[in-house]
Amino acid sequence: MEARMVSTMATKRVYSYTPKAPVKLGIYSQAVVVDRTMYISGQLGLDPATGQLVAGGTTQEAKQALINMGEILKAANCNYDNDFKTNFPARAAYQVAALPRGGRVEIEAVAVVGPIVEGAVDQKL
Repeated sequence: MEARMVSTMATKRVYSYTPKAPVKLGIYSQAVVVDRTMYISGQLGLDPATGQLVAGGTTQEAKQALINMGEILKAANCNYDNDFKTNFPARAAYQVAALPRGGRVEIEAVAVVGPIVEGAVDQKL
């Protein structure tokens, strides 16, 4: 029989929320942090003050979605430096019949909470 090591340490999960980004439209959180990984829900180009899509089409909606994402990052003491910029994670692409409230753009992200040290991993997966 092979011996196995099982961790008894609990994984910490925190739900992040800020009023500076739109409130949830459905049954999801703005973001969930598990240990040091933050999963940010898809953000639409909604103005948090009005709850309505910003005017100006796709470009303005994309800018607002990124502003909303930045506020969620700030709420977790992060910024865009904690989002992946190089050595990108696996790609996620979706096609939907329609986004909520007629949105044209939705952007999601994965970020690392806390300091990041760049380096190569020598071991193969």
